[in-house]
Amino acid sequence: MEKSDYIFGLRAIIEAIEAGKDIDKILVKKDINGDLARELLSKAKEYGVLVRRVPQEKLNRITMKNHQGAIAILAAVPYHRLDNMIPALYEEGRNPLMIVLDGVTDIRNFGAIARTACCAGADAIVIPSHNSVSITADAIKTSAGALFHIPVCREKSTLDAVRQLKDNGYKIVAATEKGARNYTETDFKVPVAIVMGAEETGISDEVIKIADDLAAIPIIGDISSLNVSVAAGIMIYEAVRQRKMDKGLD
Repeated sequence: MEKSDYIFGLRAIIEAIEAGKDIDKILVKKDINGDLARELLSKAKEYGVLVRRVPQEKLNRITMKNHQGAIAILAAVPYHRLDNMIPALYEEGRNPLMIVLDGVTDIRNFGAIARTACCAGADAIVIPSHNSVSITADAIKTSAGALFHIPVCREKSTLDAVRQLKDNGYKIVAATEKGARNYTETDFKVPVAIVMGAEETGISDEVIKIADDLAAIPIIGDISSLNVSVAAGIMIYEAVRQRKMDKGLD
């Protein structure tokens, strides 16, 4: 890891948070304590920065300098704010299409989804701060560089993000086998946020409850589910198909 990829030291990290640095996560020693450490943890919570407690050895592998039990890993690409993105897209006269990832943790799936979303002209990807992928060098590589081109908004939780989108006129379409409606019967021509869940757990019940539409992709063969990046591609390009037809394009 290059020195420019991280910041170490309690006070330095606190100042980086307050300055609005794009921090992917903060690694802190498992038994960290003291007033400055408590201030750091409080500041991270206030700003929604992910904190992970790790053994001292992991910190030492990143740097042997006086890290004081805390190292902040910087995001490879800046994150965007959803509350800024929503009005900006409307002001540009766009018919927004967003992809929300709920609990997706696999970097390869994230990269593949980002690549597809970028190719399809989606406006942004939304991820939660916790229990989620993040923008790392590996994710960028897997996306074939797409993560340099499509905005990624990282919010406190998927539920908060979906509520904010819904309150601002987005139709929330949850891709789930629980859906009674075939995905091709869903209207994607309006402002839409497509929610994709992790392969193991799917979309959380809280998000399912407030979704406007539960869209299912038919499974005909013996395998019970699709890879999430493949399922996302199917949903995204159905939106592209419908929007092109709505404009009278071939």
